Amino acid sequence: MKTTQNIKVAVDAIVFGYNREEGVSILLIKRKYAPFKGSWAIPGGFVLDNESLEDAVERELQEETGVQINYLEQLYTFGQPKRDPRERILSIAYFGLVNSKQFSELQATSDAEDAKWFNIQMLPELAFDHSDILAMAIQRLRAKMIYQPIGFELLENKFPFSDLEQLYSTLLDRPIDRRNFKKKVMKLGILDELEEKAKSTGSGRPGNLFKFNKATYQNLLKKGMHFEI
Repeated sequence: MKTTQNIKVAVDAIVFGYNREEGVSILLIKRKYAPFKGSWAIPGGFVLDNESLEDAVERELQEETGVQINYLEQLYTFGQPKRDPRERILSIAYFGLVNSKQFSELQATSDAEDAKWFNIQMLPELAFDHSDILAMAIQRLRAKMIYQPIGFELLENKFPFSDLEQLYSTLLDRPIDRRNFKKKVMKLGILDELEEKAKSTGSGRPGNLFKFNKATYQNLLKKGMHFEI
C-alpha cells in the first residue's frame, strides 16, 4: 500500500520561571507573522533537517527569547490534524525551570515580535493549541513535584526556607502543611543550612538561609528517592 505523508515536525518550549517578588511565571512570545500574528504563544519552531529535537528546542528558545536552559524535559507530542491552520505539523513539547531573575532582559528575534514573562495566574489567550500544551505541562510539573522535590533551579543560590514553601504552594495551587513539609525536606538531607541569615522583612527574627545540595540529590535519585507532600 502506497503511503503519502506531508508532515512537518516542530518543537515547543514551556519555560516556568520563579522569583520571590512575582511568584511563578511562564515565558511567552508575541508572534510576528501569520497565522495568529500579534498573539501570544509558547516559544518554538520547526526542526531543521540536520539537528536533533533537543538542539532544535534549545535553538528556537534562544532565537526567540534569548533564554538558554541547560535541561529541558520532553513532555508530549501534539499531533491533531488541524492543530495548525497552515499544514499538518507535529509538535514535540519540552518544559524546563529557571530563575526568571536571571533572564529579566529578554531578547525577541526570529519569528518573535516580543518576549515576556506572564504570571501563571494571569495568562493571555494563546495561539494554536498552546493552552492545551501549557495545561499539560502544569499538570506534569505538579504531579512530579509531589513525589520528587524539584524546582531548586527556580530559586536563588541561597534562599530562606519560606521561598521553597511559597514555590510549592504556588505551583500546586493549594496550601501546604508547612511544618510537615519542612520536616520531610530536611530529612532527605538535600538542603544545607547556612550560618548566613535571611534579610529581615520587619516581622519576627530572620531565619537562616539554605543551599541546595545537588550531589546528595543526584545520589538519592539513583537510589530511588521517595518524597510525598
